[in-house]
Amino acid sequence: MTDVSAAIAAMKAKFNPAAASGLDLIFGFRIDEEKHFNLIVKNGTCELQEGENPDANVTLVTDSDTLKGIVSGETDGMQAFMGGKLRTEGDMMLAMKLSELFPV
Repeated sequence: MTDVSAAIAAMKAKFNPAAASGLDLIFGFRIDEEKHFNLIVKNGTCELQEGENPDANVTLVTDSDTLKGIVSGETDGMQAFMGGKLRTEGDMMLAMKLSELFPV
């Protein structure tokens, strides 16, 4: 398992099912422009998939170090976004739900 895979798996392990009640969303991740992962949140469940998903509601684009920092809590996601280390494609407002769904 790569560092990026481990970071995404750690994020999935922090999943808060109560915050996902009634949701049907796909959060895509493009890491280092070459690694693609998806967290599929549906009615209180979360599934991790590798590969690009064209149906992602929002895709977060960052590098592996920023991702690991956000997942570990060492890096604030909003500060990473404001500093240009994290960007979104798609519905940016959905990215704000990540902190509820995957609390640090």
